[in-house]
Amino acid sequence: MLFRRRARMLRWLVCGRVGTVWIWKALLLFVAIAFAVQLLGVIFNKSVHPPGHSIFLSSDAQGPSLGFCQPHTHIMFLKTHKTASSTVLNMLYRFGDERNLRFALPLGYQFGYPLPFNAHRVKGYRGPRAMEFHILGHHMRFNKPEVEKVMPADTFYFSIIRDPAGMAESSFAYYKEVAPAFRKAKSLGDFADNPYRYYDSRVRNNYARNLLMFDFGMDNNANFSLAVAQKAETMIRQTFNLILVSEYFDQSMILLRHALCWPLETVVSFSLNARQQKPSDVGGLSGSFVSKAAAAAGIGFRGVRPQAKILTNVTEAQREKLRQWNAFDLYLYKTFNRTFWEDIKSFGYAQMEQEVSLLRMLRKEMAQVCLRDGGKPVEARRIRDKNIRPFQLGLLQILGYELQPGLDNATRMACLRMIRPELQYKDVLDAKQFPRVAQLGQQNPALLAAGASLVRQDSPRTGERPAEGNAGGRTAEVRDWDGSRLMRRNQTLIQKVRLT
Repeated sequence: MLFRRRARMLRWLVCGRVGTVWIWKALLLFVAIAFAVQLLGVIFNKSVHPPGHSIFLSSDAQGPSLGFCQPHTHIMFLKTHKTASSTVLNMLYRFGDERNLRFALPLGYQFGYPLPFNAHRVKGYRGPRAMEFHILGHHMRFNKPEVEKVMPADTFYFSIIRDPAGMAESSFAYYKEVAPAFRKAKSLGDFADNPYRYYDSRVRNNYARNLLMFDFGMDNNANFSLAVAQKAETMIRQTFNLILVSEYFDQSMILLRHALCWPLETVVSFSLNARQQKPSDVGGLSGSFVSKAAAAAGIGFRGVRPQAKILTNVTEAQREKLRQWNAFDLYLYKTFNRTFWEDIKSFGYAQMEQEVSLLRMLRKEMAQVCLRDGGKPVEARRIRDKNIRPFQLGLLQILGYELQPGLDNATRMACLRMIRPELQYKDVLDAKQFPRVAQLGQQNPALLAAGASLVRQDSPRTGERPAEGNAGGRTAEVRDWDGSRLMRRNQTLIQKVRLT
């Protein structure tokens, strides 16, 4: 009886004193708050969590919580040479591809390197802020004013560096047939002992001195001075949000994923463009994919030499000579390596160790799911699918991967993105962003041939460099991807000039 009296009193108080109108208002307010919380959750997480099918078996694929940060989707990656940058670019490709972000793609495969970056070399560029680009990341010589014409003001800038001695070894092995300074030297040790005998600063595409300094857009041939080095450091610090270190790649990925507010699984990767660590027996691959690719690039390729590894062997004394020859790069490497470890100290050594271990576990898990031969990289000739064979150049084989057979479609696509070589992935993204051109190319093969010639003009492997004036006295009419005429200001016409 007492309970019934209290229930009637409660109904009287609620309905009589407060009223049904106020009850409905409170209910609507509650619903609105719940909807807002849910909407905020979607906003914060829609770019963090990869859409669709996840091939990670572990529940830790997202990694430790990042809090309520907003994921970066405007990103500029300065892709430096021989620094594991192809692996980083693949990660950016996958992130943007899965989320349908727009890439600032070159007309060929890079942005007119070794010339400074020019915004008009971006495919589809119509002027500042005419189109939103999310990711810019191919080889270029950095030119900040031109980059800022393409990328929004809130863009996250980052790059990656490496010990100059290791860079020199890798550059010599890769560019031996292309770079004049390396082509003339008997071996890397020979070059290290007397670089001035082979190096000519007047020749482009040398890839032989202060390559980091050059890629960052500064003079790589100046005599070393602390003032010039510090000026370069200041420019990099003022422009770039993060500098990664190739030798500590996994730690770099953890710092990057926190800086970008990305889940851990987005920075899991396999090493791309890795070189074979022993000489190959495929020196005379006449008519093979290797020789055909080199011929298409305009290179007199002789195949992989049996003594290739010997040519890149150097003593510790010669490694130190290479560091001193690349004095500006050495300064940048030491400076930003210190900054890198200061960042790790602030991040926390224990947390870094935990996340690196988790990253490596996920990579091992992915290799078991995706790759044949236990995840070991293999020679290009052993890869059955020609569409994922890496481009070959230099003394040593560039290795690739084979997919596990029998994968379901969603898993196969996710795995394919992780191992697809850089040049082929660029073509896939190009066709995705510009389907009209891809369709026209299928209907008219002549357009594809014209596109191939344009690619060769942009490629550093062609042995081409710019020359003032018109070629053969004819005026070249330049048109963009959709057939519209381009306005070219202060741009040079291209004619083939053999590097000497």
